[in-house]
Amino acid sequence: MMRCRRRIAVLVSMLAAGVVLVQCTGSGPPRAAGPSPSPTVRSAARTPLTPSGNAVQPVTAAELGASWRPGCPVEPTQLRRVDVDHIGFDGRTHRGELIVHEDLVPEVITIFEQLYRLGLPIERIRTADQYPGADDELSMEDNNTSAFNCRGIPGSNQWSQHAYGRAIDLNPRLNPCVYAIGTFQPQNGADYLDRSRTDPGLLHKGDPAVRLFTGRGWRWGGDWTTPIDYQHFERP
Repeated sequence: MMRCRRRIAVLVSMLAAGVVLVQCTGSGPPRAAGPSPSPTVRSAARTPLTPSGNAVQPVTAAELGASWRPGCPVEPTQLRRVDVDHIGFDGRTHRGELIVHEDLVPEVITIFEQLYRLGLPIERIRTADQYPGADDELSMEDNNTSAFNCRGIPGSNQWSQHAYGRAIDLNPRLNPCVYAIGTFQPQNGADYLDRSRTDPGLLHKGDPAVRLFTGRGWRWGGDWTTPIDYQHFERP
């Protein structure tokens, strides 16, 4: 009888220990789901700020379309197509293409990787040949960020640095080019002549985005006297 009682006591004791063991090793409460990023510019900071890499490819005259013609100051063989990631105004990651001079490829990749990490919203990045006749006005009105386009400086007989693949216009509708006589480009950029505005994507003196360019020797058109070209960065 005593042995039976001892066995029962041992069994009860083992069962109790098993209950405790189950309680200690059981999974904890489910983790609360993090907030979903809303499709706005403000959600850009929640995007994983690591660009996915950059493809660099040569281009041909046929691929450049209306943005190049014989007599331009550079040959297609001196240009490269660079894929870059950017944060859109929807807060999501998008892939765009820039055509730049081959000498500037490493700098351009670095600058746009850092713009991505800053979360600067860029509406779109397309090559100039995506617009009929590679029309710069159409590209700017579309708020398209672009680089190479074989064209001259308006009102002069000199080539623009864009014609060399050594200039980039960033969010041009939000950052218009303003001439001394009061005209501006693009024509739909009137709302953004007020540079006291702080809309996402606008550029101001001293902004981190501006310093990413100027710190590497690029000139910013926003520092010029006439025209004042807020969208424009060029690398002499």
